[in-house]
Amino acid sequence: MQASLEQVFLNYSADKLIQLAARIATCLDMLSEEQIWMRESETQNAIGNLVLHLCGNLRQWIGHGVGGQSDVRVRDSEFAARGDITTTELRQCLETAATDAAAIIRQTPPERLAEQVTVQGYQLTMLEAILHVVEHFSSHAGQIIFATKLFTGEDLGFYRHLTNPAARGETIP
Repeated sequence: MQASLEQVFLNYSADKLIQLAARIATCLDMLSEEQIWMRESETQNAIGNLVLHLCGNLRQWIGHGVGGQSDVRVRDSEFAARGDITTTELRQCLETAATDAAAIIRQTPPERLAEQVTVQGYQLTMLEAILHVVEHFSSHAGQIIFATKLFTGEDLGFYRHLTNPAARGETIP
């Protein structure tokens, strides 16, 4: 039986969050704690702040908005951190938040996608909330990947399979 368009959307959204979280984890593994918390000025966010921000965003928009959990997010604290959280703790936060969000998305009945939810004062459908989260997560993942390439000067190999057919390929683009 072919999956419905709604189920395809839910599965792809969950898969994409897991894929991007793994890419961010790869970046964290390549960087020193100093690089993870480096910022040129107070108007910039360190990679560590972006990871905390993604964790909070996933818990609020998916855990609360889609999954009905309590909204316990303190958004300002995500940007106030200044290196007091280790790389291991950041990786664990990200893995847990992404895994939990992906599970909620996968368990969302397709017929609920048109339901209205309120997150951060925005009134939108569950579908819109999920799409927003994947787009938001992707945007910050791109920033983290770019910064990692700047710090290390290395190709991170995420698309190695496109130039080397023997390399293990991604299952989703």
